[in-house]
Amino acid sequence: MENGKWKMENKIKLCIALDNPTKEENLKLANEIKEYAEDLWLKVGFRSYIRDGAEFINELKLMGYNIFLDLKLYDIPNTMADAAEEIAKLGVNMFNVHASAGSKAMKTVMDRLNKFEKRPLVLAVTALTSFSDEEFKKIYGDSIENRAKEFAKLSFEAGLDGVVCSAFESKMIKEITDKNFITLTPGIRPFGEDAGDQTRVADIDLAKAQNVDFIVVGRPVYKDKNPKAKVEKILNKIKENQ
Repeated sequence: MENGKWKMENKIKLCIALDNPTKEENLKLANEIKEYAEDLWLKVGFRSYIRDGAEFINELKLMGYNIFLDLKLYDIPNTMADAAEEIAKLGVNMFNVHASAGSKAMKTVMDRLNKFEKRPLVLAVTALTSFSDEEFKKIYGDSIENRAKEFAKLSFEAGLDGVVCSAFESKMIKEITDKNFITLTPGIRPFGEDAGDQTRVADIDLAKAQNVDFIVVGRPVYKDKNPKAKVEKILNKIKENQ
């Protein structure tokens, strides 16, 4: 990654979600897996950021991690751009917005961020992986596949770096945008673990087949009795045939 631009590496990046109930538990996990920091990203979401703030981000950065701030910005264009600018000042490596905020909002965000000498990667959420197709249609009036394609095109045209989607849409999205357009997929259950509150889950083999760039793994790691061993197992699985 250089000046906010993603270079194709043909290798899935593993992103660990720090969703533990306390800052102390999250820092303990980050320390336990620190020897793999060069190969990992850490995802900081609503719960952790609201509770622990910018100080927490700085602590993780000092450990050598790349940080994905998962706040899914969704507001009027100028408010989103204001927030994006503040996020860029935090020094995170990647964050996201909602594609359904629209083209104008996404373009306004990118216009603001492109003034930075070095900016974070910006992804747009297409459809939350907790949605079933039926639930999604009630809200958006169309299938997940159709809307994911539409949102991906809007995001690409607005100058974003990629999208957050399920593994099932990744390859299709790259075909209608660009092979270097990033796809990040939550809801990954590396070895078939319980899906929990996710609906469209996938394993590593499917993510590889769909040319996914980033996989996000949360509960299968932080609820494991030996998170370090689990991370090592996932990284070894990613390296197979790559």
